[in-house]
Formats: sequence, structure tokens, C-alpha cells
Amino acid sequence: MALSVHHFPAAGSQQPPVVLLHGFASSASEDFLTTGWAEALVAAGRTVIAVDLPGHGGSPAVATADEASTSAVVTAILDAAATVAPEGDLDVIAYSLGSRLAWELPAVSPRVRRLVLGGLSVFEPFTAVDPAELDAVLGGAEPANPLVGMIAGMISAPGRDTASLAKLIPGLASEPFAPQQGGPEVPTLLVAGSDDQMTQDVEQLADALPQASLTHVPGDHRAALDSPEFREAAIHFLAQ
Repeated sequence: MALSVHHFPAAGSQQPPVVLLHGFASSASEDFLTTGWAEALVAAGRTVIAVDLPGHGGSPAVATADEASTSAVVTAILDAAATVAPEGDLDVIAYSLGSRLAWELPAVSPRVRRLVLGGLSVFEPFTAVDPAELDAVLGGAEPANPLVGMIAGMISAPGRDTASLAKLIPGLASEPFAPQQGGPEVPTLLVAGSDDQMTQDVEQLADALPQASLTHVPGDHRAALDSPEFREAAIHFLAQ
């Protein structure tokens, strides 16, 4: 699957490009491009490669859950980055679902030098979503599981490819996030919003990684991503 890529070169940069990975039911534009992230990174001398995940933004629709497994999406991300930067190191800044996927990147590719993972939960939400119940809720039924109701609302919001996102959920759940089985061994900065209920146990992730640091920034799950503190911490960390 060839994913959509937004490329913003930094003229004369000698530093690795930065791959940006957005959250679920969002897009590279919504999370990073219209919010000033790409502009700030280019100003810091970093070429930006912002990727739209499958079924999001300008990327292709998800035809089947099988093509949307975690390993398949991780491979597609690396292939997308290679269309702009075919060789050399890569740094990654990711958020929420993007962080869940970026967690796997260093084990697949030695190109990944440093990671910034924001809004990352220790839990795998997609395994708790029954696809049949989700389809029923999308069709107008009342959800028995509040999580299913919340996700149905997210993927049916205006501008979303509801059918693709509904297939992406069981695809990712087929290879669930399992941080207890190990994680990235490259230098990793974990970032959590001080009011983000989804990252309450992020300290467990930091303690489990050999080269991890953790910082808290103001805001809930959305506001943390947009905070200047997050942006400054990420740029500083990647410059080290």
C-alpha cells in the first residue's frame, strides 16, 4: 500500500529527516501541518516527511483488515519514508496511534535513530472492539460497550473514511500493542499531557525501555499535541 506523503525539505540540512505519524481518525494535516509542527521543524533545520496512515488523509482506502495489520502498516510507513529519503537515518515524531506504530519501527529498520512518542497508552484499545458491534452501532444501534460507541463516533465524523477505519481496527487488533514483550532500544522521548487520561500509566513504558526519558506537557490528549512545550521538547531531543 503506497501511503500519502507530505514532504517539506530543509535546505542544506545535514540532520536526519523527521517522519511525522498522526493519530487515529486524524491526518498528517490535522495533527502536524496546520498546527505549526512542520514549520517549526523546518525552521530548526529538519526535513519533514509527514505520512498519512492507511484510510486517513490522502492515503488509499483500506480494502480488507488483512492488509491493515500492524506489521503491514509499519512496512508501508517505512516504504513511504523511503520515497523521499531512500537511505540514511530517520528520526520519528509520532502521536497516539502513530506512537503505537512507531514503537515497532526500530525493530524493523536500522534506519530509525531516535523516537518521540506522544499520547501513548499502555493499553491496546482495538482488541476490545467487537467489529460486529461496531457495524451495528454505525448502523444506528445503541452500543453495549462505551468504547465501541466512542470509536463509532470518531470514525463517522465528517470527512472520515468510515469504512476504511472500521477495517483498520480489526487489522491492527490482529497484532496488538504488547509493550511487555519489549520495545524500541533507540533513544526515545515519551511525552504525555498532564491532563491526558489515556497516558496515566506511561511511566511503565518509560521504565521498560533501555534509553527512554519521559516529560509531561500541559493539556489533555488533544491539547498536549498542540502545546509549544511538546514541540520544543521534541526538537531539543532530536537535536542531541
